[in-house]
Amino acid sequence: MIRFEKLPYPILIGGHVVLTIFMIALPFLIKLFFFAVLGYFLLRIFSNQDRNREVLLGGTYLVCLEVFLRMNSALPFYEMMKYLVIVFSLLGIFMKGFSLKSVPYVFYLLLLVPSIVIAAQNIPLGESLRKAVAFNLSGPVALGVCAIYCYRTRITMERLDEILKLAVGPIVMITVYLFIVTPDIREIVTDTASNFAASAGYGPNQVATALGIGMFICFVRFLRIKHVPTNVLDIVLFLAMTYRGWVTFSRGGVFTAFFMIIAVIVTLFFLKRSAFRFSFIPKLAIIGLGLVLAWGYTSLATNGLIDKRYTNQDAAGRAKEDLSTGRAELVTIEFEAFIEHPIAGIGAGQVKYYRAERDGVIAASHNETSRLLSEHGSIGVFSLVLLVLAPLFYRLNHRGNLYFYAFLIFWIATINHSAMRIAAPSFFYGLALLYIVPVKKNVKQSQIAAVV
Repeated sequence: MIRFEKLPYPILIGGHVVLTIFMIALPFLIKLFFFAVLGYFLLRIFSNQDRNREVLLGGTYLVCLEVFLRMNSALPFYEMMKYLVIVFSLLGIFMKGFSLKSVPYVFYLLLLVPSIVIAAQNIPLGESLRKAVAFNLSGPVALGVCAIYCYRTRITMERLDEILKLAVGPIVMITVYLFIVTPDIREIVTDTASNFAASAGYGPNQVATALGIGMFICFVRFLRIKHVPTNVLDIVLFLAMTYRGWVTFSRGGVFTAFFMIIAVIVTLFFLKRSAFRFSFIPKLAIIGLGLVLAWGYTSLATNGLIDKRYTNQDAAGRAKEDLSTGRAELVTIEFEAFIEHPIAGIGAGQVKYYRAERDGVIAASHNETSRLLSEHGSIGVFSLVLLVLAPLFYRLNHRGNLYFYAFLIFWIATINHSAMRIAAPSFFYGLALLYIVPVKKNVKQSQIAAVV
């Protein structure tokens, strides 16, 4: 069976570019591609001796593909990717076995149960309890199951780099798709609000989040790999994804990507020898210059509106009072719900009905933290504390994962600006818990070559 992660990087990227062009011309191919990819990874899981590592490969690729599929309505149902994360993780647990040390995450899953009981008592007449619970708990459940599987799952850094290398493909598809199908940026950017047209008609927040993942991976590859042609390709992809992320005018995904990048730089600085620290300074200078040029181009293309967006101004140059673009009000309402129901909250999926009763508007915030407060009460607070502290304690004795803090930052930042609308936060949280197996020094160079 072809192992696509072993293909030369230019061929891998070029193949995804060609695939995207064909899919734009023949949209029905997108659904066929999804089922082909799903079948391919399932076949690899059941036919490979290293089965549980194949779960990580397939899961990462599918999670990064989710936004592209949603943009084109190619998923059989909207939340399917979260359920696939659960299925893949359960397959991994079955093949690897259950570790008693992952019990904290079993306890976390049990903490979700009271919110279901409360929701059953509070659900408005005529509304579906199943849909309310499934929509709001699919992400948290996916996180818990994925964490149980990934906790102490042994993998080499080479293999993790190969997984991330393959994951660039779906983000490239999103990037190419945006360049081809969206109108001229000068024509569609007229204010500083998140721009659906620049996001191909789909949610700018989720598009920017997916592009942010690609930005992070391409940056890390550019920094760590010493191969000029590969470096050129990665810096081009990084700047293209950054530009497309900027013009969505959705800041959360872009800020998250840069936070992840800073985390990796700091991690490398402290873990690597001093010679390595100085070796990547020229690369950082190149990236800095590229970002300055890309920002200048973006500013020209948006008639300066991107500058106003990131300085929190409206199109007329007036400072906006609410930096959160209206989300602070929703968070405030959710906090009030927590004050009224501090023990177990108002129940899973009930906050939008709570707001409807208060001011007649059905809406939920993009903030998973405030949602945990309102819908789960003090139990939700305990769940959040557990999710933050468990990996930090794990890190004390397992420091081999260079991306640990980056993955953890992606999770906490994403759930606070986009909740758990996509499966990526759940899955990348799990990746932070992997146990990186040390390798001999004399094979490190060949491992870097394997991901070029």
